[in-house]
Amino acid sequence: MDENSFLLNYLSFNFALGLIQMSKHKTVIIGSGPAGYTAAIYAARADLSPVLFEGLEPGGQLTTTTDVDNFPGYPKGVLGPQMMNEMKEQAQRFGTIVQSDHVTKVELSNKVGGIHLVYDGSNNKLETQTVIISTGAAAKYLNLPSEQRLIGAGVSACAVCDGFFYRNKEVAVVGGGDSACQEASYLANICKKVTMLVRKGYMRASKAMIHRVNSIDNIDIKYHHEVSEVLGKEVVEGLEIVNNQTGQKSRMATDGLFIAIGHTPNTKLFENQLEMDLTGYIITKGKTTQTNLPGVFASGDVQDHQYRQAVTAAGTGCMAALDAERYLQELPNQ
Repeated sequence: MDENSFLLNYLSFNFALGLIQMSKHKTVIIGSGPAGYTAAIYAARADLSPVLFEGLEPGGQLTTTTDVDNFPGYPKGVLGPQMMNEMKEQAQRFGTIVQSDHVTKVELSNKVGGIHLVYDGSNNKLETQTVIISTGAAAKYLNLPSEQRLIGAGVSACAVCDGFFYRNKEVAVVGGGDSACQEASYLANICKKVTMLVRKGYMRASKAMIHRVNSIDNIDIKYHHEVSEVLGKEVVEGLEIVNNQTGQKSRMATDGLFIAIGHTPNTKLFENQLEMDLTGYIITKGKTTQTNLPGVFASGDVQDHQYRQAVTAAGTGCMAALDAERYLQELPNQ
């Protein structure tokens, strides 16, 4: 790049940054991923001129995923990071201003037509009429170095997303709640054998879910067992497990490890302002994405503890943009 081009890009960037900081916006989207980018596409096409903050993990959980085979429109599958980049480019094509930054604080108005304040990583303040929250939820992992190294290479937190790749293979599921039972039941229809590793001597799941897994022949349950190490250099080849009652360690061969110990919604930023359930997911009204505050909408995994799929997140991102557009249209003097 020559000196004149560099100077032009520098001035253009700072001019746009100045506009972002000084103007009052119609829509600010907090978070990327399928929900955030889809909201941006629809909001931009509705002339809402959205500003989107990508957050600390641009593209969300799909950036740690290899092949995505269950998103419509990709008959041969697509890499997670590639799909997120394409969504981002599509949002930008319609005029979305994408900020490679995160939001540190919000001050949300409780008045219809009120102005919401959003602060970025440099403490710059943005004023906006609507806010779309798409900050997602983070899967809980065991935090073993060997596990973290093999995420996307045999370690997964979503059976529906990745179970297909383990057809007729042997896998393990960590967890003893309803989610773990659901994951194990789903995988049992695909895999040759599913081993559930339950830390306690009992399951926290409902009786109905426990009865279901106990009735499936190719599910084996090991109580009082935990994973001490994930084995394999490039992909998962097995596990080292430990009986937490006796301390005895053993190894088991497995092709995949599914962690099903829960998710943590990324909602700390909105505590004491938005209504949430007991586990921290934002509560939305009926079949809309409207929160308890006017002009504030939530989409994607941050308000969905049940499905947590890219396609459902994208759908609620669309809904949030449409809800924001209608909210603005119904304001007086708009």
